[in-house]
Amino acid sequence: MPKAIHPYSVIVRPLITEKGTMLSEQNKYAFQVRKDANKLQIKEAVELAFDVTVLKVNTMVMPGKTRRVGRSKGQTAEWKKAVVTISEGQRIEFFEGV
Repeated sequence: MPKAIHPYSVIVRPLITEKGTMLSEQNKYAFQVRKDANKLQIKEAVELAFDVTVLKVNTMVMPGKTRRVGRSKGQTAEWKKAVVTISEGQRIEFFEGV
């Protein structure tokens, strides 16, 4: 049984990128989500927050990148991305006009 997470804390932020705006034409939207959230929790959070019907959720863990600060090297944290497919005819207004 997965740990209970409040639906409003599952979505960290929407990902507004060039690839993400091209995906919105196919009714797909990208979000950064909590690393311990599963697909069912992500689906419930998107449906509750944006009042849409979610058909499919694809998740992936994005690896951290190596960064230099002066002469030392560091690593950014890895994070989880979710691409959510919503039903035909519905839109998430948050992404419009970007």
